[in-house]
Amino acid sequence: MIRTIRHALPALLAPLMLLGFALPSQADVAFKTITSPGGIQAGMVEDYTVPIVTIAFAFEGGAAQDPDDKVGLASLMSSLFDEGAGDLDSNAFQTRLDDVGLEMGFSANFDFFTGFARMLADQREGATELLTLAVNEPRFDQSAIDRMRAQVLAGIASRAQDPGYAAGRMWNETLFGNHPYARPLEGTATSLPEITADDLRGFHKALFARSNLKIGIVGALDAEAAGKMIDAIFGALPADPQLAAIPPAALSFGQNVAVDYPLPQTSINLAYPGIRESDPDYFAADVMTEMLAGNSLVSELNREVREKRGLSYGVSGGLVNLKQADALTIGTSTRPDQSAQAIDVIRSTIGKMIEDGPDPAALERTKRYLVGAYPINHLRSSVAIASTMVVQQLKGLPIDYVDERRTSIEAVTAEDIKRVAERIFSTEPSLLQVGPGAEKAEAEVAP
Repeated sequence: MIRTIRHALPALLAPLMLLGFALPSQADVAFKTITSPGGIQAGMVEDYTVPIVTIAFAFEGGAAQDPDDKVGLASLMSSLFDEGAGDLDSNAFQTRLDDVGLEMGFSANFDFFTGFARMLADQREGATELLTLAVNEPRFDQSAIDRMRAQVLAGIASRAQDPGYAAGRMWNETLFGNHPYARPLEGTATSLPEITADDLRGFHKALFARSNLKIGIVGALDAEAAGKMIDAIFGALPADPQLAAIPPAALSFGQNVAVDYPLPQTSINLAYPGIRESDPDYFAADVMTEMLAGNSLVSELNREVREKRGLSYGVSGGLVNLKQADALTIGTSTRPDQSAQAIDVIRSTIGKMIEDGPDPAALERTKRYLVGAYPINHLRSSVAIASTMVVQQLKGLPIDYVDERRTSIEAVTAEDIKRVAERIFSTEPSLLQVGPGAEKAEAEVAP
């Protein structure tokens, strides 16, 4: 029997393959845009391989909308949609979930409030009715609020002893200053007790609307049935949300922060300016970042830091794209007495990329990997496909982005890599070191 998964989508960008059934190969995934009778647009893939219907959705406006004194509001709300809705209290709602075979989850990140639901095609009517109730009439009963808040507070208390969590908090504050992105998504021990049922009801009313809604639907139904289902779930929501304007985050680069903390190793984090997906240099930056610090142990920084010198178990990095901020981050951990050397090697490897450009064979290998890994990571299951369509809409990407992406990656040249490397790495990064005896780097951290 399908059961509820709390926080099943911590972010729509997270890997979701374990939650969905396998679907046909990329060549058989036919994306299209539909419009419901009520005028709500959605991305759709019609597929009858398995008798399942999956819907993913997101409302623009996430935890960045939390009031300053009630941080954690969006995250707490996401935990309460299966804790009762309409005339069903928590126990009755959970029983009904099992009866109609509905699996659903909700989550909040800084920019979006996301949800998904998966149901058996022959139980779609009952499952849709229950999902509609959850989306439109969550109860926010005090007993449920207290129970879920206690769980979050217990987690916060536990993480208070985790130096890695403390380092992450400090890293966000270093980069984002007073911007909402610097705040902890889950809230704090001070802010969570201040959140009331009225706060949750007000936040739900302000956030859940049709004009800031993005939808992806996959499975055993046609466009007509999908349109009716979409209107049933979302058609009664207000036309427009009531959202606060979130300003762009002015990331603070060039900071050099060292925190003396009793850890077995020193963690090293660097942040450079990033690039929007709408930027003409984005795909060159994506390929370059994968070459330098991607998932493979044969990336340039892994070879130089890990393989050749044994300074670390691995180096990772990637492009971070938030609605109001973009960054390229690189991170590793090493023995405290080797941190300065590790930073020097990272700097020199980046400098080599700027001066000499990429190795031609490595460039072609990386492009093949990025093209091949995308369908595995994003098109392998019903939930992954539905979520991918939502993400594309949130980012303003076309419905045929999969094909456009492949063409753009294949077109990246060595000259493109050199140009984008100089563009990004000419800025002095922010550097954070956390570990025993950590000291600020003596030299400039820019190459």
